[in-house]
Amino acid sequence: MSVINLLSPHVADLIAAGEVVERPASVIKELMENSLDAGAKNITVELRGGGIAYIRVTDDGVGMLPEDAGVAFLRHATSKLHDAEGLNKIGTMGFRGEALAAISGVSHIELTTRRRGTGEGVKVTLTAGEIDDMITCGCPEGTTMVVRDLFYNTPARLKFLKTDRSEASACTAAALRCALGHPEVSVRLIRDGQEEFFSPGDGRIDSAIYTLLGREAASSLLKCSCEDEGMSVRGYTSSPSAGRGNRSMQFFYCNGRYIKSQLLQTAVEQAYKNTLLTGRYPSCVLFLSIDLTSVDVNVHPAKTEVKFTNEKKVFDLVYRAVGLALSGESVTAKPELSPSTVKVSTPRADFFRTMSAQSFRENGYSAAKTAAPVMRAAESDYISKASSKASVDISVENSVDSVDNSADIPSVVFVTQKITPDTTSASAPSDETASELLPKKDGSAAISAETPVKLPVNAVDNSVESVENLYCPPYKIVGEAMKTYIIAESEGQLVLIDKHAAHERIIFDRLKADQGEISSQMLLIPVTVKPDGENAEIIEKNGALLYELGFEIEEFGADSFVIRSVPADMDAGDAAAALEEICEKLRRGKGLDAKSVRDEILHTVACKAAIKAGWDTEPQELDVLVKQVLSGKVKYCPHGRPVAVTLTKKELDKMFKRIV
Repeated sequence: MSVINLLSPHVADLIAAGEVVERPASVIKELMENSLDAGAKNITVELRGGGIAYIRVTDDGVGMLPEDAGVAFLRHATSKLHDAEGLNKIGTMGFRGEALAAISGVSHIELTTRRRGTGEGVKVTLTAGEIDDMITCGCPEGTTMVVRDLFYNTPARLKFLKTDRSEASACTAAALRCALGHPEVSVRLIRDGQEEFFSPGDGRIDSAIYTLLGREAASSLLKCSCEDEGMSVRGYTSSPSAGRGNRSMQFFYCNGRYIKSQLLQTAVEQAYKNTLLTGRYPSCVLFLSIDLTSVDVNVHPAKTEVKFTNEKKVFDLVYRAVGLALSGESVTAKPELSPSTVKVSTPRADFFRTMSAQSFRENGYSAAKTAAPVMRAAESDYISKASSKASVDISVENSVDSVDNSADIPSVVFVTQKITPDTTSASAPSDETASELLPKKDGSAAISAETPVKLPVNAVDNSVESVENLYCPPYKIVGEAMKTYIIAESEGQLVLIDKHAAHERIIFDRLKADQGEISSQMLLIPVTVKPDGENAEIIEKNGALLYELGFEIEEFGADSFVIRSVPADMDAGDAAAALEEICEKLRRGKGLDAKSVRDEILHTVACKAAIKAGWDTEPQELDVLVKQVLSGKVKYCPHGRPVAVTLTKKELDKMFKRIV
């Protein structure tokens, strides 16, 4: 007796139903896609009991003739595919001819349809895939499909369904995805007698997003558009300040079909690198248009997975489209006010080594401040080589606060700068002059008040031209709140700037732009650390990378290391903590590429090097930060937090009840 049996058509349909119809949401997806393929301009979806008891989908599409309605529920019966060649260029939502057969096999179905331009329609009723009745009737043009008692004859599948509320939510999400992907079609969803959503069908993506996803989601989206080699990406992506805790608001469409694509998801999230808060995810609605022969949708029965002929080109196009949208974003984020502030007490060693020339107008500004007791040789070398378009008169102030003027530690020399127009293109000081800029151990300085020295306009990006070419609207610094937030007024708005976040971003961008070794400073007193076994192994294996990032670390005994140098911007007190964080990031980043690992480490370096909330900050330093933020050069810290929020006069008036 043969042990191999040929399954009956009914059993085969039940197996197919398990692949195509996983839950009521699958039914709604398949029926709506049929309506879209039929050219419908209006679709109404109704469901009760989570879609298990009742689903009705009505459209005004082309409809069916009686002879077509009779065979539509047979397996592999389709009007969208005629031969094998058609599989190479599928442009319709459906093509497999399995959905209606699978749905009818596990439910009771009532189909009412009328072909456009004909005088009468047809009504077909089915049970478990078998036609019970088929009669002519009067009905509107289009198709109405009613599905009742889903999975009534497959109790094994029925018991794995979730609650009615969960299934109804899944049905709503499925209908929303179809509606969002076709803004030219008006879709109405009615759930248990209540309208859930209604899309206008005006063909505009933004209005579809507004009506389907809500005003809050729509207000945070940035427009995307990019084309290349016959492919195009259009749609919207969210502002980094509107990051979400999951990816539920990411919608990808390929030639109008909703798809799940790890490739596109990664491309979008890579574009947000260093701007989105860690653990948060962007929202997006992106439409990819690509040649039909360059994509294969015949991968899975549910048709939500696709394969691209050239994945790299698709990845690059989506990455570029999102990156361009983010680069054109407005400077500040919407405020989320909170009464709490960070409680800190650590005094800073030093902040900017040179002041912005924009801070010194007309009569100059005194720059005396508390600073690190050692002026790095790298800084003096930088001052000697930097060039600018303004001459600076320098005079020496010999008073130093909080500095131990011992014989072994040089005093810090402070300067008062006064800007005068540079009518001649004077050259930078020679190396000999530069050497005289170094402070002497006895506290004196070989600097003449008449010695012309070129200082960079901005110590942050080391580029005079790039700063001067930035447009910065007129502004006034009102002050500083809680030693944490800079308060500025610009163009009728009150701008609150997180000075730590802004400075952290400035340092990170500068470090990232330097692809070579990062400048380091030798510590007067080396820092000894004793990591655990795993961290010790990481330090040993990544010694070259750490050296490239400005850390000089040597073994010191059996289980200890000594840190002799740290990145130039970092305070020695943060060296041990920074090294521990870097080890953790190297441990987590085993699957990342070298560039991503380097960026993660630079996050730590920038964070430790930046000024902290609670530190005293000089007016000149505040001016540098405000200019960078208002010009749009600095928007988010490397972890994705906004560096500034704005309050308009209208918003303030509402807070004080001056207006309603």
